[in-house]
Amino acid sequence: QVQLVESGGGLVQPGGSLRLSCAASGSIFSINRMGWYRQAPGKQRELVAVITSGGSTNYAGSVKGRFTISRDNAKNTVYLQMNSLKPEDTAVYYCNAQVVTRIYTYLEVWGQGTLVTVSS
Repeated sequence: QVQLVESGGGLVQPGGSLRLSCAASGSIFSINRMGWYRQAPGKQRELVAVITSGGSTNYAGSVKGRFTISRDNAKNTVYLQMNSLKPEDTAVYYCNAQVVTRIYTYLEVWGQGTLVTVSS
């Protein structure tokens, strides 16, 4: 069993910043890719940013240059630093992790989501 716990969401004014965190716990041998996705009201879930265990990153075009994804492998934690936030960034943000468990099974795990609201 593996769990992802997100934190850091909230209400911020346009142009402001937020930092999301997602910590994985449980029967973890290693974590390959970790990432952040978001889902706005009435829209499909979309990729925001992902990072491999080696530190390679990929971003959605809409957030490139404003958001930065990073991870602490020792803590099994991924972060999303969001700067210059826009109202269109308003969404529920979900953490995702591709986990190899201690019994060498593969799991794709999702967090419960954290709401980010960008509004004046």
